[in-house]
Amino acid sequence: MNPALRYLGGYPENLIEQVSRLIETDKLGAWLEQRYPHKHNIKSEKALYDYVQGIKSQYLKKSSPISKVAYDGKIHVVNNALGLHSFVSRAHGGKLKAKNEIRIASMFKDAPEPFLRMLVVHELAHLKEKDHNKAFYQLCCHMEPDYHQLEFDARLYLIHLETSADNKA
Repeated sequence: MNPALRYLGGYPENLIEQVSRLIETDKLGAWLEQRYPHKHNIKSEKALYDYVQGIKSQYLKKSSPISKVAYDGKIHVVNNALGLHSFVSRAHGGKLKAKNEIRIASMFKDAPEPFLRMLVVHELAHLKEKDHNKAFYQLCCHMEPDYHQLEFDARLYLIHLETSADNKA
């Protein structure tokens, strides 16, 4: 089995076989390109912050504020994750200050916008739901009705990035 298929753990075998055929016939990239032809132009951290705030203000107005949003080049390698939501508490002048931060894997700087949106929605959902439970995924689907499809397709995107990099090496 192709090591990149580890992103599909828990998915049905017939789906994994379909993806394997796309990889073997070198058609996964073309399939993704056809389905998601446009990459986003949210390159700076300020633009990313504004993008996240726009989604947050639409769906989570009463949730805790976000102090920082950033692209992070170390996330995927170190944490085996695509995005991180951190809740940082610091003592400041005798008071406890809490800050929410969202970090997105920098590999998504050049991704199609729906994948970035899915990651942002996922991390924003952690403002209300810390665990990946039913309420968490319901909130994700409220903010992005195609959440589950986009999550699967983002996994295919990661597989494509790894397998196309392997083919170039």
